Amino acid sequence: MASSERSALLTYRLCGASGEEERGRERGRAVATGTAPRKLPTFLGVVVPTLLSMFSVVLFLRLGFVVGHAGLYQALAMFAVAYFIIGMTVLSVCAIATNGALDAGGAYYMISRALGPEFGGSIGIMFFLANVCGSALYVLGLVEALVDSFGIPLVGTGIHVLPQSYWYELLYGTVLLALCLLVCLVGASIYAKATFLIFLIVAGVLGTILVSFFAVRPLGVPIHVPHLNGSSTENGNFTGFSLATLQDNLGGGYGVDYTTGQRMSFSSVFAVMFNGCTGIMAGSNMSGDLKRPSYSIPRGTISAVLFTYLVYNLLAFLMCATCNRILLQKDYGFLRDISIFPPLVTVGIYAATLSAAMSNLIGASRILYALARDDLFGRALALAKKTSANGNPVMAVILSWLVVQLVLFSGKLNTIAGVVTTFFLLVYATVNLACLALEWASAPNFRYPLAQGREAVPICWIVTHPSIHLCFCCPCVSLPAALPSFIQVRKYLLMLDVRKDHVKFWRPQMLLMVQNPRGSARLIDFVNDLKKSGLYVLGHVELQDLGEGFHCPYPWDDATAQLLAGHSKGNVCILGKSVAPWAWLGGMRPNTLVLGFYDDAAPQDGLAQHPAFTSTREEIPLGFPPLRAPAAPKLLSAREYVGIVADALKMLRNVLLARQLESLDKAQELRRAASPPPAIHVWPVNLLRPDSARYADTCSLFLLQMACVLNMTRAWRRTRLRLFLCVEAGTMPHAQEEKLRQLLKDLRIQAQIQLVPWDAVARPAGATEEEEEETMNFPANTTQVSDEYVCAANRLILEQGPAPVVRFLYLPRPPADTSLYPLYLHQLELLTRGLGPTVLVHGVSAVTSTQL
Repeated sequence: MASSERSALLTYRLCGASGEEERGRERGRAVATGTAPRKLPTFLGVVVPTLLSMFSVVLFLRLGFVVGHAGLYQALAMFAVAYFIIGMTVLSVCAIATNGALDAGGAYYMISRALGPEFGGSIGIMFFLANVCGSALYVLGLVEALVDSFGIPLVGTGIHVLPQSYWYELLYGTVLLALCLLVCLVGASIYAKATFLIFLIVAGVLGTILVSFFAVRPLGVPIHVPHLNGSSTENGNFTGFSLATLQDNLGGGYGVDYTTGQRMSFSSVFAVMFNGCTGIMAGSNMSGDLKRPSYSIPRGTISAVLFTYLVYNLLAFLMCATCNRILLQKDYGFLRDISIFPPLVTVGIYAATLSAAMSNLIGASRILYALARDDLFGRALALAKKTSANGNPVMAVILSWLVVQLVLFSGKLNTIAGVVTTFFLLVYATVNLACLALEWASAPNFRYPLAQGREAVPICWIVTHPSIHLCFCCPCVSLPAALPSFIQVRKYLLMLDVRKDHVKFWRPQMLLMVQNPRGSARLIDFVNDLKKSGLYVLGHVELQDLGEGFHCPYPWDDATAQLLAGHSKGNVCILGKSVAPWAWLGGMRPNTLVLGFYDDAAPQDGLAQHPAFTSTREEIPLGFPPLRAPAAPKLLSAREYVGIVADALKMLRNVLLARQLESLDKAQELRRAASPPPAIHVWPVNLLRPDSARYADTCSLFLLQMACVLNMTRAWRRTRLRLFLCVEAGTMPHAQEEKLRQLLKDLRIQAQIQLVPWDAVARPAGATEEEEEETMNFPANTTQVSDEYVCAANRLILEQGPAPVVRFLYLPRPPADTSLYPLYLHQLELLTRGLGPTVLVHGVSAVTSTQL
């Protein structure tokens, strides 16, 4: 869905569309765009495919192989390493999946949208091949199970039910793969229903296996071991629970794999074992078919991973305590031999491996379809774009099937296990890299999945943050420490092209105009918290003739300026006589202008008490001139001040007006042990325009974004956003609150919503309908809005206690008539009088995105 369409949808939601109307619109868009409606819930779409992909070949056919060669200690270590890797990846997937709307393509879609199509395309091909090889691996595992069951000769005849040879096994795999193809061609819904039935069977088999370890008495198991020169028979033993058996299986005992003739080692056994962990992407691969992918993928994937980890560790212990090493190493299907009901285990093995093969095949087809739809490879993948009437990418399924068929020529499961493991490890690394890149880029629209009521994602940023750093701390050590040269910096700055900017990567590029840093120290620090790793420029305009005797009265190049700039991470720009000669390099240009408020308050010298100076041991001389005396005339008139605001908006720059920020003691306010915690009050509605009740226009969304950016800053994370929803009598306040809550959820902003009745404020007392209608017309209503109304709005804001640390208010656009500028400024002064630290915000650019 395009960003403009999504924005229109958010506005539509907030302006009164019912849930049924909205669903009808979404169905209409699906029909118009030729895409299939999303059908699958969390359990069927994520939990079941993930469990079946992880409970397949390794659980039923290779878990004994792993424990028999590695021993219990090393097997548990392998599980710990493997699940640490996939645990980090799952957290990264959840962080990305909850950060915007997902479409078909799963991990490829996440990576390509996070790191760009060029990088995502190469990773997408690798992920496609990983799923293709994984599908072939499961098919070969199913062939192995079939041959073990039906490949032995019939008693007294010498006839094999299923003849054994390389070509016969290739034929069996081809037939089974064709069955998978038929199911996948029907569509994801039929696949989900089929996998649910298989899931019930596998769950029953798993329960039977667990019971068998306790119920079956000790027995001997004859094992037919094939060799290059024929076969031999060895005897394995199921001893029941035995301390001697457990002690024998604690250490490693690597031997020869009878299917390949190669001696096993820790790395080769780990490569086989890790294939049981590669199913974590099965749910995200179905992102295009899920009802709510951002909701389902985190919950379903985490639940499945935790469950499989417990089961693997439990079964490893039970096997080591009951089965001798010969049985574990030489009989891959021994679970069937020791079961209380062997036929059920056989059916479970068949069902699980077949389901995993289908899961990887359908996942590969979705990735191929997403690659084709993005046109990354031109005509090479044009055929994969074709879909059926219900939106199923049938040609992508067929092409994936052909590639899987080619991989089947490898012949043996253990042969391609290492290849599959390598592919998936690389994919997991890139998923973590994508999350790390988003976190390091500090884009305001990338937010951690914080809790939001009943829709809370069970992930904490405290866990996610070190996870994504830990995965890539080692490669970062090897990066060159040399600073780039001037030429390199200039080159990359010029490469920044604002025409290629995307709203999801928007960040504030701040230009703070200061008259004297002595009176703006806390404002400088506050804007530094708002910049979100963006450009930060401290600007000053000196109104003098640039003659021979000109000199700058502000020593920006001395130690004081260096310390100030270093503390605030801001650049210093000394401008000329006017704003006209501003010039910027490449895409490094401010998009947001910040001004102090124009009032009669006496300037306060906060520089000497600023932490940048009080924390240093030796006294640093403050070279800035003294503050303006209260009785001294101002350098700008009220009309000139408002003219700067109007000109900035005409130049499509966002504007922030900061009032009483010098009274904000951030350290004291944010560190106080108070209940409730300190708050940031947000009023994203034009209080000078009573008819305006929309919370989804560009300016309101920009205001919400700036408040959220401040809340994301390390020093402000203890604060809570409180969003005020103004409601009138005769409306449906709870419906409006629910729509606003949905908007916040789509924008991934955590805030408490508070309803505020404002009938008495919105409609001046005693006004007739004609006068009321005239008052609603803006900007002409600048002369109509009375001081009484503005003071009532001011009182309404003050009544919403307790007092916050800072308030964000909607800044109305200045009137077109320049003669009304003083009146406009007077109304702003009345509106913000006595509110404490307040930021008036007017945004002109789209800065929020619900797309990944």
